Amino acid sequence: MASIAVCPGSFDPITYGHLDIITRGAKVFDEVFVVVLSNSSKKPLFSVEERTEMIREVTKHLPNVKVDSFQGLLVDYASSVGASAIIRGLRAVSDFEYEMQITSMNRVLNDQIETFFIMTNSQYSFLSSSIVKEVAKYKGKISELVPPLVEKALMEKNTVK
Repeated sequence: MASIAVCPGSFDPITYGHLDIITRGAKVFDEVFVVVLSNSSKKPLFSVEERTEMIREVTKHLPNVKVDSFQGLLVDYASSVGASAIIRGLRAVSDFEYEMQITSMNRVLNDQIETFFIMTNSQYSFLSSSIVKEVAKYKGKISELVPPLVEKALMEKNTVK
C-alpha cells in the first residue's frame, strides 16, 4: 500500500523553508499532496491560483509531489485523497504549541490520520512568508529566501501598488 501524505499551508508565498519540508517529506512518503488551504484569518497577497501555480513550478522536479487547493477541514481533504499522514514543519517552540492544538483537534476529527513534524533546516528557522513579503515590500534582498520565480512574482506585486 502506498504511503500518502498531505503537506498543507497558505504558502503566501512559498519559501525555501517550505520547499525544504516538502522535499524531505517526498523522500519519506510515496506521494505528497501539497495543499494550499484558504485561511480566513489571513489576507493573502497571492490568489490561491497564483500560489498553486508557483508551487507546481518550483516542485516539478519532485515526481511524487502533487499540488492542489482546498477549503474546509484538512482531515476531510486528507481522507478524500487516501492520505494517512499530515506533514507539518516546525521552526520554534512557538510553532509547536500552535501545531499541537491543531494536531489534537485533527485527531478528534479523524484518528486514522497521523501528523508528522519535520524540524526545519536551521538555515530557515527564522523564515516565514510574512517576513519575506515585508522585506520584498521595501525592495530588500530575498533571493536566498525564495526561488527566482517567487522573487519575480513578489517584485511584480510590489510594483503594482
